[in-house]
Amino acid sequence: GLFVWHLKNTGIRQVPCQFVHLCRVANNRLITFQYFNFLKRMYVTQYNKDLSQRAKPKSDSVASPFCDLQRLDQEKKVIHKIRPISPVHQPLSKTSNRNELREMKSAAETEDSVTRVRAESKEDRQWKEMKLRLDDLPGILARLSKIKLTALVVSTASAGFAMAPVPFDPTCFLLASLGTGLASCAANSINQVPFDSNMNRTKNRPLVRGQISPLLAVCFAASCGVPGITLLTLGVNPLTGALGAFNIFLYTCCYTPMKRMSIANTWVGAVVGAIPPVMGWTAATGSLDAGALLLGGILYSWQFPHFNALSWGLREDYSRGGYCMMSVTHPGLCRRVALRHCLALIGLSTVAPVLDITTWTFPIISLPINLYISYLGFRFYRDADRSSSRKLFFCSLWHLPMLLLVMFTCKKSFLEKEDKGDPLGESHGRAMEIRLP
Repeated sequence: GLFVWHLKNTGIRQVPCQFVHLCRVANNRLITFQYFNFLKRMYVTQYNKDLSQRAKPKSDSVASPFCDLQRLDQEKKVIHKIRPISPVHQPLSKTSNRNELREMKSAAETEDSVTRVRAESKEDRQWKEMKLRLDDLPGILARLSKIKLTALVVSTASAGFAMAPVPFDPTCFLLASLGTGLASCAANSINQVPFDSNMNRTKNRPLVRGQISPLLAVCFAASCGVPGITLLTLGVNPLTGALGAFNIFLYTCCYTPMKRMSIANTWVGAVVGAIPPVMGWTAATGSLDAGALLLGGILYSWQFPHFNALSWGLREDYSRGGYCMMSVTHPGLCRRVALRHCLALIGLSTVAPVLDITTWTFPIISLPINLYISYLGFRFYRDADRSSSRKLFFCSLWHLPMLLLVMFTCKKSFLEKEDKGDPLGESHGRAMEIRLP
């Protein structure tokens, strides 16, 4: 009834004829209710296409972000999928054989790389024995003896030898330099302690990393120290040999233990650094006079702005290692001491011509570089930051060789001292006369 009413209200005249045409049934079969509904759907579909049902894609279910993350994790875990190998009796083409062999090789290489990475990470977490090769031994011993620091020590000793107001003796100079270098290597080799592993600056040292055993390090130090002190004592003079032995004792037995006990270790270390130029002076003159003390004083004062500026940037390292440094426990004192000794360099440079070691041009020429390092020391004292400490440290690296070079160019020659009737010059003159045949 509703369907007939709908057809009646459409207002189309051709509808009854079309409906009768659709209702024809072959073989005069009676129209049932189900067949009538089927004809109705056909009619609606054919003549009212706007009312036909359209297929809509099924909307995706809203998944939680947690499920998406799980799906991504599962996708990441699947690295490669290895295809099963086909049986031998099945006939395969050449191209398929090549493709499968290529895939098998790539899968095997991937599996080998993953296994290798896992094995390396497992080895890193385990203790392993360090094997020493003879090819690596020279480099390890060079790092053990701190070859750069040893070169600095030898250069300052050479400066002391060159500043001495005596004729230059090449043989004595070579023996003194070699003996001082061996003594420095011995002291530096014993200076390394296990607590250095807590510091980024010293964690790669050979003893800390286990590249060399403590027994081998002690044997190397003894093989350097004993010949070095013997060479200084017998080849140069007993005074220089005694200073070298005292410096080794002061560095290894006093300075090294005091680093974890008191901030006084900085002053003791400054004395250790001040002795090499004194050794150079005594090697040339055989006596310990005012000139040797002045050179030692310059090196003593220079080390405070140099080391205090360096330790300021390494405060975290020293604190982690348990070392008592001024930059960690007394930061204000660290900056004040650095500034005081920067100004002390100006006074020591002025004393040099008074002691008749250099001419009066030395204080004038050295004044600009001394004022510059004093200015950087004042900025370090005022700002107390890493930038100012870094500038002061790098300035100290070129300040010392520049100051010693200016001092050498302005020193009084041996002939001037001899003309003035200097007793030191006369004694050395008589010694040269005795040596000549």
